Amino acid sequence: MWGEKPYHSLDYEMKSRFGQKVYKISLDGGMTCPNRDGLLDTRGCIFCSGSGSDDFAAPCSTSVTAQITQGIEGISKRKKVGSKFIAYFQSFTNTYGPVSYLEPLYKEALAHPDVVMLSIATRPDCLPPEVLELLAECSRIKPVIVELGLQTSNESTAQFIRRGYPLAVYDKAVADLKNLGIEVVTHVIAGLPGETEDDFFATLEHVASCHSDGIKIQLLHILNGTDLAGLYNTGNCKVLTQEQYIDLVIRSIALLPPEMVIHRLTGDGPKDLLIAPLWSSHKRDVLNEIHRQLKQQNIWQGKEYKNHE
Repeated sequence: MWGEKPYHSLDYEMKSRFGQKVYKISLDGGMTCPNRDGLLDTRGCIFCSGSGSDDFAAPCSTSVTAQITQGIEGISKRKKVGSKFIAYFQSFTNTYGPVSYLEPLYKEALAHPDVVMLSIATRPDCLPPEVLELLAECSRIKPVIVELGLQTSNESTAQFIRRGYPLAVYDKAVADLKNLGIEVVTHVIAGLPGETEDDFFATLEHVASCHSDGIKIQLLHILNGTDLAGLYNTGNCKVLTQEQYIDLVIRSIALLPPEMVIHRLTGDGPKDLLIAPLWSSHKRDVLNEIHRQLKQQNIWQGKEYKNHE
């Protein structure tokens, strides 16, 4: 249904749109986060490292254009690439700033001839009207995706991980973005402290009910220097085994609507910070096992999806 995979992968979606494989270039816009600068908190979410959601972007002291060039050169050394890329503002909260600061960054990325799409990772509570207007303007130049860090629909868990906003804020953000014709990708985390499988499946159901265009499924990583590491080291937080995680992902794929684009099925935390689970550092092996079991169990995306509307 979606090429060689039994799910609607980002790779399939990009090849369908642009006729070739499209790679993401991680960019650092020099942002911070209201969970770190004191507006909401100074500690960040309990699982977040000091580098935000990613440790793979070029330093923010480098211009956006130079970061894109460096990113393309880096990927080209490892893989055969075409001429189309996604500019991805990834670290921290990339709409958290005045339009006068954000606009030059976004438009410099959009102006690069090899960039076919802009992707912006942010928080649902950092989308004021003026930023939404800017995003709508950018989407008239090239397609824009906004990635929202939901992590869970469970309000108790959200408070425990210090997410900093209630679920209704996410719902409104998705509606506002989609009303502007901007695609939404939602980040969720499997294995959050205290959550059951049913809690995770409830999160997936909520994301689907809000008509998120895409989803990123992320394994909970224990990173050195985070508050979560303290809980783990004292035996107050457990991580999923590889077998548990793969089983959860396979059942999740079956529950998701077939039109939803799956941007990620797992992730690999920075090796110099990763405490657990260490098996997650073998990302390719994990993905291969997911694909093997999907085929073996005859599972495809949407097989168990129920539209509750």
